[in-house]
Amino acid sequence: MSPHIEMIRKDDRLTDQIDYAYAAVATGRTVFTAGACPLDLDGSTVAPGDFEAQARRCMANLATALDAAGAALTDVVKYTVYVASSDQADLVRAWDVVRAAFGDHDAPATLLGVAVLGYDDQLVEVEAVAAPA
Repeated sequence: MSPHIEMIRKDDRLTDQIDYAYAAVATGRTVFTAGACPLDLDGSTVAPGDFEAQARRCMANLATALDAAGAALTDVVKYTVYVASSDQADLVRAWDVVRAAFGDHDAPATLLGVAVLGYDDQLVEVEAVAAPA
């Protein structure tokens, strides 16, 4: 984890029954990403129907976008995962891949099930805010 990012995990006014970062405080410049989509270099959606594979591609594309901006996944202070499904199991499939990509860096996050995403056959999208040193 970057030393300039403080994760807020514990507060007597919030439950301590789940391991969760409720907020983050960061210093430095800020990088806002567009939604990272499961697109290959040709602009085609990868792995139609496969939540896990699409989540992996989203995270690879997110890491590339952050790198281009001089940041890394460990600089992320907030992210949102969108999954085109109303089935909680599908959301968890995508979430597990995204969380694994972040490793020990557990920034505040939101997981949402949505009706549809922007590209044909797209099931997953991840956007982030980062604060590199």
